[in-house]
Amino acid sequence: MSWRPVLLIAGVAAVIHLAVAARYGWHRDEFYYVITGRHLAWGYVDQPPLTPALARLAAALPGGVLPLRILAIAANAGCVLLAARLAAELGGRPRAQLISAAAVAACPAYVGASALFGTTGTDQLCWLAVTVATARALRLGTIPAWLLAGLLAGLGLENKDTIAALLIGIALGLLVTRRAALRTPGPWLAGALAALIALPNILWNASSGWPDVRMAEVLSGRQGSALTQVPELLLLLTGPPLVCLWIVGVRQLCGRAGRSHRWLLVVAITAVAFIAVTSGKSYYAAPALPGLFAAGAARVEAADTSDGRRRWPIAIAATGVFAMVVGLPVLPPKIANSVAIGAGSPVLETYGWSGYVQQIVSVADEYPADTVIFTSNYGEAGALTILGPSEGLHNPVGSGHNAYGYWAPPPGSDATVLCVGEFTPGYLHRFWSRVTEIAPLTMPDGLSNEETQQGAAIYLCQQPRGTWAQLWPGLKHLS
Repeated sequence: MSWRPVLLIAGVAAVIHLAVAARYGWHRDEFYYVITGRHLAWGYVDQPPLTPALARLAAALPGGVLPLRILAIAANAGCVLLAARLAAELGGRPRAQLISAAAVAACPAYVGASALFGTTGTDQLCWLAVTVATARALRLGTIPAWLLAGLLAGLGLENKDTIAALLIGIALGLLVTRRAALRTPGPWLAGALAALIALPNILWNASSGWPDVRMAEVLSGRQGSALTQVPELLLLLTGPPLVCLWIVGVRQLCGRAGRSHRWLLVVAITAVAFIAVTSGKSYYAAPALPGLFAAGAARVEAADTSDGRRRWPIAIAATGVFAMVVGLPVLPPKIANSVAIGAGSPVLETYGWSGYVQQIVSVADEYPADTVIFTSNYGEAGALTILGPSEGLHNPVGSGHNAYGYWAPPPGSDATVLCVGEFTPGYLHRFWSRVTEIAPLTMPDGLSNEETQQGAAIYLCQQPRGTWAQLWPGLKHLS
């Protein structure tokens, strides 16, 4: 294993990420992970417990959002190192390891995921760790090697359910291409260990009425046809040069030289099929890319042409620059907001929360301190809970969105409530007889993001049509 150049790539990527890590601010999902982590459980309506638990620990450290971002950057660096290790498991020598690591470091899907802390980045790390451990176990054929793969798979299942697509892909890949391995106890023991580690989350879901299934159905209905996401997967999540690299990887795995590692191709096909069947998000398939990158890097190294030695570094570097512009807060907010992908970019969702909270605080100051602030989504509720106290806000905050809806209603009276966010007066009139819009919510400098585009505002709601307990079933919602 050629560690020095690979560590250099991981280090450079980490420095770039760290330089802009806290430039804008929190993301709505980061607020949510911290708050769910404060409600420790073996599961939540939309995720297993591992990432929220890590978010809770990071948020307890000084530095605001920075400790969370450092975790995200560490996960990305781990992916870069594991990509090189995977290339080595596929027989790649130093150059193949370097190309594989650089491809992951430059891949927009990985760069974007490391811009904020969440299940996407940790899921990518878990996929790669399980993939490398499986390749190692197939090479060594020992029970301890397989148990390591099972341990990592179990942790992955406690992090995000989508890793099940990887485990199904590995099982199918072994059945199709490495059937002899299934006649040994190793894979079966690994599967049993993974199931045992995932059991607490499974039991939590079963006892809670399988809310994760309902959540998956809601998300599937919102995504639409999987075919419409193919251009995004090809262009925005990988970039044209890296598309060429994974196509080379497919050719490698289909040929004689890649026969023993062809299970990686089955994993990639399974990941795409998972998106098609579930109408999942396009980036769900991104963790399968490093297997194709590693195989492609091995083929590029074997070809060893002078043209290739010049072309691939330039192509990967160009992809990395594109990924930084798209996925990191390197541009001034006004410029980032003006580009076509700006309003829908996760980067813009990290900008303006402090000003957002200040607008709400200025209104809440006019009402008693026990007046409940009820928000339309978990981002608003999390921002008020985490950023609000420093702005002088001490009102009870609640929401019916996702996991918030499964917790108790907020303490305080339902007679006078400030409803904040993407509500419409018609919706609020279902729960309060008197609804008055006080002010719209805006981002600083006239910018816009997904929240403000939906017409977020502050409403004064009075004369409730029931108690909190009676209103709560109607206020709960998944999205």
